[in-house]
Amino acid sequence: MTIGGLAAAAVLGTAVGVLGRLIASGREGMPVWLTIGAGVVAAFAGTGLAELFGLTEGGWSLWETVFQLVLAAVGVFLVAACWPKRTRS
Repeated sequence: MTIGGLAAAAVLGTAVGVLGRLIASGREGMPVWLTIGAGVVAAFAGTGLAELFGLTEGGWSLWETVFQLVLAAVGVFLVAACWPKRTRS
């Protein structure tokens, strides 16, 4: 993967993380950087999963995007569930 590919994955991961946050709305105590991180991981994992099943044909793939969004929603949900609640004093 080239530097441009990594940069594109980071940008796409940010978007996927935000969309995953919207899909798995819940606790708002999770920081933005963690949402973006979960999205970047989901973008890479969704791409790998789509390639594993042979669903990518080069270029944009609907299945790859679906895998990325589902993994982002699950990832954001799991991270938000494990992230400690903020207490206000």
